[in-house]
Amino acid sequence: MPLGQNLGVGEGKEQHTAAMLLQTQSVHVIVIPDKKFVLSFPVMSEPPLTILVIDDEVNHADVIAVSLEKIGAVCQVVHSQKDAVKKIEGQYFDVIITDLMLEKPDGGIEILKTVKKISAETEVIVITANNSIEIAVEAMQLGAFNYLQKPLDLKQLRTIAERAGESAKLRRINRDLEHRLDEKFGFSGVLGNSPQMLAVVERLRRIAPTDATVLIQGETGTGKELFAQSLHQNSLRKAKPFVALNCGALSENILESELFGHVKGAFTDASSDRLGKFEYANGGTMFLDEVGDMPMPTQIKLLRVLENGEVTRVGSNNTIKVNVRLLSATNRNLEEAVSAGTFRQDLYHRLKVVTIRIPPLRERTEDIPVLLDHFVRQFAKKYGKTIKGIAPAARKALFGFAWLGNVRQLRNVAESMVVVDYDEILDADDLPEELGGGQFADSRLRLTADRRPLTADLQDLIGRPMAEIERLFITETLKFAEGNRKEAAKILDIGERTLYRKIEEYGLE
Repeated sequence: MPLGQNLGVGEGKEQHTAAMLLQTQSVHVIVIPDKKFVLSFPVMSEPPLTILVIDDEVNHADVIAVSLEKIGAVCQVVHSQKDAVKKIEGQYFDVIITDLMLEKPDGGIEILKTVKKISAETEVIVITANNSIEIAVEAMQLGAFNYLQKPLDLKQLRTIAERAGESAKLRRINRDLEHRLDEKFGFSGVLGNSPQMLAVVERLRRIAPTDATVLIQGETGTGKELFAQSLHQNSLRKAKPFVALNCGALSENILESELFGHVKGAFTDASSDRLGKFEYANGGTMFLDEVGDMPMPTQIKLLRVLENGEVTRVGSNNTIKVNVRLLSATNRNLEEAVSAGTFRQDLYHRLKVVTIRIPPLRERTEDIPVLLDHFVRQFAKKYGKTIKGIAPAARKALFGFAWLGNVRQLRNVAESMVVVDYDEILDADDLPEELGGGQFADSRLRLTADRRPLTADLQDLIGRPMAEIERLFITETLKFAEGNRKEAAKILDIGERTLYRKIEEYGLE
């Protein structure tokens, strides 16, 4: 039987058109015969589908490749298992099409296993003869996208290959998204190298894989939701929803509806049934921020959910089973709230199976440079600006500020400085009013025309030896930095080794 008939190739010859379409990497060019003009326009399409065809029958593989190229795919062909493995190890393919009977009865199965081990996003289509259906079923169980029987219907092959390519690209997008989530909400996204933060991260690592309820305590602006997202992203539930709700921002009735849902007619505006956050988060993680502000009736209903794993929609008597890990956060002292009778003691103990305290920024000032540099890079990219550095005067003001708004406030200040900067150096003139007034004024600094900081008592230094002045400045800067040599070096705008040498030279403690 001729090869074309065996493969099901029954398509007519390509019809020539009046215009020829030439495609380059950047434009489509249309050349129209007998005319004196050429049309061109940019190519805005996605990258072409990449396909590897594996078949030890040379003609068979070539016909498949030619057919797939008609849908714009970029195809490569190999004829042995050894060559196939080299290709798979050396580059990425959206789709791989392999004959199951490759050199030996299970050759295609071995290819499939190799692909899933090396490139999990790649989809595999297997081609099977009538006598190898059982092997094809095995291939599907091992993760093959689909299988086709010989003789092939090339139209069907192209359709399945396009679907497989879409699936592969979606897998790759999901992988990239997960990678970005790991960068943002993984433990590496919790910025800080102070002993306090390293201890918090180590605690997060231990807690994340469990289903224990966690109470996150910390002042406003310390990033409690970021830590909750880190716990979720590093847990076994990360493929399921993470749902956050601020309990302090809603009235009692609305909060109950948000948490537990409601049925049609439960109250005036309840025109239809609605899922609550607990139902939506089923299988995943629920984060309740400002849980200390939750009204007492809602506290009772939340306690029932934690005890029984069941929710009851507002206006209904039917219970619904849910499997949700609960994380909560508060800036209030819940023990005091329990003593005052505004928070249930039994719920408090349910919420605090494990407790994480996020230290305020003023207790970990050595993290300010890390956070500041991160935020400056982030906002420079956002606003398309070049920031070459931060002047010592600005650093001194930033390091000496109280930061009652914690990391959130530092982030806002960094954004403000990047926005108003005009000379690519963040200096005292870029500081917002909150730092240019109060704290900055108290440092007894004033700015000269060239924006260099000078002390108000400069006259007292005139006539003294340079070594004495240097010793004085280093001593005072170390006091200002509370003994942190790394921060002192940054404020003085010298290297750490230089500072260490000066400390030893002047006999400073």
